[in-house]
Amino acid sequence: MKAILNFTLVPVASAALLAGCAGMRLQQADQAYGRMAYQKAITMYDKVPVSKMDRPALVRAAEAARMQGSNTKAAERFASADSMTRLTDSEALHYGQVLMELGQRNKAADQFMRVLSENPEDRTAQDLYASCLAYRSFYKDTTRFVVNELVLPGIRNAFSATPYRDGLVVVGEQDAPLANANPWNGLSYLDLYYSEKKTMVTWLNAQALPGQVNGKWHEGPLAFSENGRTMYFTRSHYTGHKLGKDDGDVSHLMMFRASLSDAGEWGDIRAFAFNGDDFSTGHPALSSDERTLYFASDRPGGHGGTDIWKSVDNGTGWGEPTNLGPTVNTAGNELFPTVNGHTLYFASTAHENMGGLDIFSTHESDGRWSEPENLGYPLNTAHDDFGFVMNATNNNGYLSSDRTGNDRIHAFIYQERIFILDGMVSDSIGFLSNVEATVLNVETMEEQTVLTGRDGRFSCKLAPESLYDITTQHPGYLAARKRISTKGIAGSDTLFAALVLRTIELNKPIAIKNIYFDYDRWEIRPDAAAELDKLVDIIKDNPDLSFELGSHTDSRGGDLYNLVLSDGRANSTVDYLIRHGADPGRITARGYGEERLVNGCTNGVACSEEAHQANRRTEFTITFAKELAGTR
Repeated sequence: MKAILNFTLVPVASAALLAGCAGMRLQQADQAYGRMAYQKAITMYDKVPVSKMDRPALVRAAEAARMQGSNTKAAERFASADSMTRLTDSEALHYGQVLMELGQRNKAADQFMRVLSENPEDRTAQDLYASCLAYRSFYKDTTRFVVNELVLPGIRNAFSATPYRDGLVVVGEQDAPLANANPWNGLSYLDLYYSEKKTMVTWLNAQALPGQVNGKWHEGPLAFSENGRTMYFTRSHYTGHKLGKDDGDVSHLMMFRASLSDAGEWGDIRAFAFNGDDFSTGHPALSSDERTLYFASDRPGGHGGTDIWKSVDNGTGWGEPTNLGPTVNTAGNELFPTVNGHTLYFASTAHENMGGLDIFSTHESDGRWSEPENLGYPLNTAHDDFGFVMNATNNNGYLSSDRTGNDRIHAFIYQERIFILDGMVSDSIGFLSNVEATVLNVETMEEQTVLTGRDGRFSCKLAPESLYDITTQHPGYLAARKRISTKGIAGSDTLFAALVLRTIELNKPIAIKNIYFDYDRWEIRPDAAAELDKLVDIIKDNPDLSFELGSHTDSRGGDLYNLVLSDGRANSTVDYLIRHGADPGRITARGYGEERLVNGCTNGVACSEEAHQANRRTEFTITFAKELAGTR
């Protein structure tokens, strides 16, 4: 229901005729558009051939369709208007948003780029253009949540579910006779309804809240106090049957407080002190300690459109509202705040989103709000997604969405991703039992220690989106290390890590794979650096051992020169290891020249470059071990 994007909600704009319209139907369509009766406007515009519509009429027809969520029709009308005269920045921005909701990302990006070519600082266009480019990132973890539409009998459409007692209070609308209908969409005005939950899929007939909160015009969304006896709610600006309007003949939304009587009815309604006749205030949300009231407003001092504001209880009432600032608020619309613990959720038409309204999360620390995080698919879609609430355990909740064509409440369940590490430790002979393995989360520095069983295996649980170092050490063996990651893995999984321990043998050279040097040089090549980093880990993981780094050349060049060259290579290698954390007191360098060739490429023998490179190698040797009493 696109009405939620027009924060005034109440369609009371002037019905003045728009000049230059051809024909009675076009005149009637423009009249309906002027009073925001968009559903009727669409019906009338559809009866007018495009050839009979001038450009302003085409844009109005496109906007009416956009406001009602008829995106295909809106795109066609925007395209026709653009073919006559290039769309303005605001028109191109709206056209791009329509294309996003239709899933036409590349075409949408073209429209946002048109805006940026004229106004490079347009933040909304920047955000939406970035959204088109980063669209795949919204699908990186699609299995975390299962989302299902709720069927709430007794109401036609519903949004902004608020848990209450044994069910939900929702903002709902019903079918209505034409005389009492909301001109925007031909349905009833919005009221607050309660539906009791019987099972996950069975809900009792929705009933209007008793008391004085529901009136002739719009009510909702709302927030309850912890004890459920105080309600903060949104309502059209009216008294009795008289609708309050500004000088432009528009009625804005206001925020009120109501109390629950002992008889179970809502009354004692009082207005929020910082309402205004010329702007809207609504969509309340209470912090867990009930001392901060968050809300949405298009009051002066914002960043454009509607922003999220807050008011703090100063002991005698709510204090002067303050804007949450440019990290949260944009030139677009930020609406529907909700609070869960220390996290603030809200919906926005800007930031990096999938289209329409998307749900974001942020939290405050030391007076600063974190960069809003898009909750991604399936919580967000290319349509309007908003009104996000979670339970206290953060494993299920509700959201509102028009992804199925109309505003509906959707229940979601959080599916915890479970990652299991299946590890195995062995040596050259077989499995090793009773060996200690350490599993370190590199980012949180949380550490788990496990022992291998008779079959040499061990297992433990891993966290999602984390990087781990797995190390194992056993007397008589070199420590071994593996690195694994759960990052980017969408669903639960089992990760396997095999660690093969090497027996400690003094003075026996061990070749390091891929540590080669260019001919006649001793600089460390990029392909060698990755292998040397592994050697740094070996030195760090084995603090009771000392090592020699031996470097070898091929047979080309003089014997003395090759000895000098190999010594330079050995020292270059050791220098690299020390610079990357190796203990300089436990590692020495030695150059062997061409003394220990691994093949027959001796002086005077013609060999390929590959054969010569095999001799330009680096080896490490254990020269000292504090303890060699390890047993299997």
